[in-house]
Amino acid sequence: MQQPFDIIVANIHYAVFPEGNDTYTIYKDGKEYLQIQKDEENQWLKLDDETALPLFEPNEEVNLIGREISEYKEEEEEDEDLFDDDEEY
Repeated sequence: MQQPFDIIVANIHYAVFPEGNDTYTIYKDGKEYLQIQKDEENQWLKLDDETALPLFEPNEEVNLIGREISEYKEEEEEDEDLFDDDEEY
């Protein structure tokens, strides 16, 4: 499983804890803030606090956080590929 990591969106610091299946718990100011799940390539959904069911309403902040998560994961995969290439030599 992926390790927790930090992102910054609009000058706000968030801690991201991967939960598996493209679901993430987001912390803001040291407190649990929300849970999000990837829906489509550029669409992310906030999960209901009590039921953990996806809320199908547009949320710009959730999409911005999700975009940063996607970018972080892409960078991490590129870094892993570099290490894998080094092992072949």
